[in-house]
Amino acid sequence: MNAFAERLKSARVMKGWSLQELADRVDISISKQSLNKYELNSMKPDADVLIALAKALDVKPDYFLKESKIKLEPVEFRKKAKLSVKSIESIKERIKEFLERYLEVEDLLQIKTTFNNPIEDILISDVEDVEAAAIKLIRSWNLGFDPIPNVIEMLVDNGVRVVEIDAEDEFDGLSTFVGNIPVVVINRNYTVERKRFTALHELGHLVLKIEDGADKERICHAFAGALLLPGDSLEKLIGETRKNIAPGELVSIKEQFGISIQAIMMRAQLKGIIDKNVALRFWKSMAGNKKESGLGSFAGKEKSYRFEHLVFRLAAEDIVSLSKAANLAGKKLAIFREELDATEVS
Repeated sequence: MNAFAERLKSARVMKGWSLQELADRVDISISKQSLNKYELNSMKPDADVLIALAKALDVKPDYFLKESKIKLEPVEFRKKAKLSVKSIESIKERIKEFLERYLEVEDLLQIKTTFNNPIEDILISDVEDVEAAAIKLIRSWNLGFDPIPNVIEMLVDNGVRVVEIDAEDEFDGLSTFVGNIPVVVINRNYTVERKRFTALHELGHLVLKIEDGADKERICHAFAGALLLPGDSLEKLIGETRKNIAPGELVSIKEQFGISIQAIMMRAQLKGIIDKNVALRFWKSMAGNKKESGLGSFAGKEKSYRFEHLVFRLAAEDIVSLSKAANLAGKKLAIFREELDATEVS
């Protein structure tokens, strides 16, 4: 498959469109059969068709001319059964498209980053093994035991590429590798606490050496909780043994550490601070409010600024044209120029 055929299919799949849906959206007459031939590389488009396809798919015409170098390792979706095949393939293509731009920016700036997994030698058989792994990672990455201000930026600083995508609620997140680069993908539309937890859950899939047959999801849940709210910090906040915990206590910890009150209670039960009866009463009380509406929120933001900074640097140092920089940023030229100049975007 040549570059155009591959890129046409990628752009269509990113939109979540069938061949017929693309044919219906192009402003010149193109049949579904012709589009299929383009994607099979058995027919070439003329210039007018290429421009019309680029417009319909919201990409630059030169997008079709460059072969993609991004190959994702096998990807496992946590809620795959609830996502359609079309949604899954769209998410994969959007990940590849963003990473392609990100890695091109780094290449232009001659930036080489490496990822170090300091806990790859720890075998995890059950959730009880997670605490030691979490503490070792915290110390190796110099995270400290205070609240992590920005989980996404912390991961990026330690060599993990984080991709936020707009997706339906059924999509939690995923993790994979592109070559030796670890990648975490999360849903942009989730609450800040859920983003933080999901990002660290997916980190668990990347860095934990989990024994065959062990409950990976439960272990990665425990790992995320242990990074967000380390055991020593939890015990200082609520004590070593409790008969009951007031909702206000949980909300206060949530607002400080950016971890949901449900995850806090899971931590307290896992650490033996509360017993199963206390936890059971809590879960029953939360049955109708899984999204924790009205129960506080973390004041911080979850986003990475690194990619934006790097693209601005490309433009500021005239390494690429403004048009090229805007294209790498995934933004319209006028908007990118105003952001670069720090003027108000109308």
